[in-house]
Amino acid sequence: MAIAVQSFFDKATSTVSHVVHGGAGSACAVIDPVLDFDARCGRSSTASADRLLAYIEEMRLDLAWILETHIHADHLTAAPYLKAKAGGRIAIGAGVVEVQRRFGAIFHAGDEFRADGSQFDRLFADGEEFAIGGLTARVMATPGHTPSCCTYLVGDAAFCGDTLFMPDGGTARCDFPGGDPRQLYRSLRRILDLPPETRLYVCHDYQPGGRAPEWLTTVAAQRAGNIHVADGVDEAAFVALRSERDRTLPFPALLIPAVQVNMRAGALPAAEANGVHYLKLPVNLL
Repeated sequence: MAIAVQSFFDKATSTVSHVVHGGAGSACAVIDPVLDFDARCGRSSTASADRLLAYIEEMRLDLAWILETHIHADHLTAAPYLKAKAGGRIAIGAGVVEVQRRFGAIFHAGDEFRADGSQFDRLFADGEEFAIGGLTARVMATPGHTPSCCTYLVGDAAFCGDTLFMPDGGTARCDFPGGDPRQLYRSLRRILDLPPETRLYVCHDYQPGGRAPEWLTTVAAQRAGNIHVADGVDEAAFVALRSERDRTLPFPALLIPAVQVNMRAGALPAAEANGVHYLKLPVNLL
């Protein structure tokens, strides 16, 4: 089957969500959907997710999977909202358990929070295959940015999350709990060892130099021109560059709410006695 990809750019978080399918009337997967969230007042809304649903309806697609490339720190996932509206199963790489363990402790999540991945419908192991209707997808574990990171391979397309940005954007940071620049380098080489013509779809574009947003590149383009990891950059050089750069980066604006929600597969912490859901702000810890 031909593989079609429709991408949606969320300007507020610089996030790109993708819908991959085999054509009108087929099954589809949504990758990295965004829930709109205003941290100033703690309110969420669904305009970004509704754009995905409108496309799914227009193309008469059957939502089979809602795939997370990792536990995001820059946006809240809309996975439960999409599942409630259109069905599908929420899935992520099996490394999510390590992220839950680390951040469950940081946010003192309590006994109600289980760091075992059970909040997700499916945890994927490295190399595992699954079906999106008539399409076959394969999971490639690509940790380093977070332990949960994975790349989804569907035909000649690879959805690599935050692991790689566009060539002029470089690569993901590694200074969050569980991040590891050496591990990231080895994950990057796995991606860059794919066939040169492989289409690479990224999850974020921060528009270096003020250019228009982009999210589609190729393995060949990354090997030739990625500013952090083009051919010729060895592991030691990458680790030095990545570590130095990470020391200069501010934390993402939505990290505190995003991780608490995303490690629960998009659910809020349990409501308290007054019926209100609360997110925690650790002081002098992160």
